[in-house]
Amino acid sequence: MVREVGARVVQGLGAALMVSQVLTGIQVNFEGAARRRALGTYTGVLGVSSVIGQALGGVLVSADILGMGWRPIFLINVPIGIALFITSYTFLPADQSTGREKLDLRGVGLLSLGLFLLVTPLVLGQDEGWPLWTWVCLIASVPAFALFVGVERAIARRGGDPLMNVSLLARRQIALALLSQGATRAGYFALLFVLAIYLQQGLGKSAVYAGLIPIAWVATFALVGPVLGRTGPRIRKLAAPVGGLLMAVAFAGVAAGAQGTGWLIVLLGIGGVGYGAAFSGTLARLTDSVEARYAPDVSGLFNTTLQVGGTMGVAVFGTVYLGLVERSGDPRDAFSTTNAVLALVSLAAAALIALAGKAEASKAVNRAAQS
Repeated sequence: MVREVGARVVQGLGAALMVSQVLTGIQVNFEGAARRRALGTYTGVLGVSSVIGQALGGVLVSADILGMGWRPIFLINVPIGIALFITSYTFLPADQSTGREKLDLRGVGLLSLGLFLLVTPLVLGQDEGWPLWTWVCLIASVPAFALFVGVERAIARRGGDPLMNVSLLARRQIALALLSQGATRAGYFALLFVLAIYLQQGLGKSAVYAGLIPIAWVATFALVGPVLGRTGPRIRKLAAPVGGLLMAVAFAGVAAGAQGTGWLIVLLGIGGVGYGAAFSGTLARLTDSVEARYAPDVSGLFNTTLQVGGTMGVAVFGTVYLGLVERSGDPRDAFSTTNAVLALVSLAAAALIALAGKAEASKAVNRAAQS
C-alpha cells in the first residue's frame, strides 16, 4: 500500500505541474474569441480522454494481461508520459520569464501539509474505521490552511512571489465560482466511484460494463466545451447555472429509480451535458474576470479546487453509500439515496454560480458608476 500511495503522489505532482501550465498558457497566449475556443477545445479534449480512459480501463482490468490484474492501467501511462514530454518540449512556446522568480517553498510546504492532513483521512478513514488519527488530521488541516493563507499574504505584501495569490479569493465572484466548481466536481467524482461499486458489487456487472456505462456522461461532456466556445456572451453566462440544474435532473432521475441500462445512459448523458456546461462556463468566467498577470494564480486556484473537490466527493459520498449499504444491505436503495443527495449538491452549485454572476454584474455596475 505504501508503495502504491507513494507512486500516486509522484504521479500527482507531475499532473499538477502539467495541468496548471495548460490553463495558464491558454490565458497568456490567447485573447477574446480565440481564448474561448481554446478553452472549449481544452474541455473537449478532457472529455475525449475520459471516454478513452473509462473504456480502456475496464478492458485492461478484465483482460488481466500476463496475470497483472489492475497494474496495466498504471503501466500504460509510462509511454504516454514520455510522448507528452517530447511533444511539449518540441512544440510549446517558451515563456517570457526573467529567471528571477523564486519558488515559494514555505507556501509549497504548508499547502502540501494542509492537503495531506485533509485528504489522507478522507481517503483512508472508511477502510480504517475512522480511528482517532483521522479526526486529529482533519482538525489539524484547518490551522495548516490558515497558516498557509497568512504566509502567502505576508509574501505578497513584501512584494514577493507567493505560490498562490490568495487575495483573489476576496473577490466574491471568484470565491463563489470556485465553490460552485468544487461542488460539481465532487458530484462528478462521487458518481464515477459510487456507480462503479454499485454496478460491480451491487449488481454483479463486469468491469468492462462498469467502465462503458459512464461513457455517456464523459462523451456528452466532451461535446459541450467546443460548442460553448463558439456561442455568444449571454449563453455563456447562463451555461454554468443551467449546467448545475441539468446535473441535478440527472441525479434526481437516478434517485427516482431510473437505473436500467437505457435510463442510465440517457440520464448520464444529461448529466454530462450539465457538467460540461458548468465546467466550461465557470472556467470562462474565471479567466475573463482577472487580468492576464493573474493567470497562474487563477489556474492554481482552479486546479486545486478540482482536485480537492474530486477527492472529497469520493471520500464523503463514497462513505455515505458504503455506510448505507452496510446498514440496510440494499445496494439499490443506497444508490438511490446517494444520488438524491448529489442532486441537492448540484442545486447548491447552480445557486452559487448564479450568485457569482450577480456579484460580477454588481461590480461592473459600480465600475461604470465611478467612471
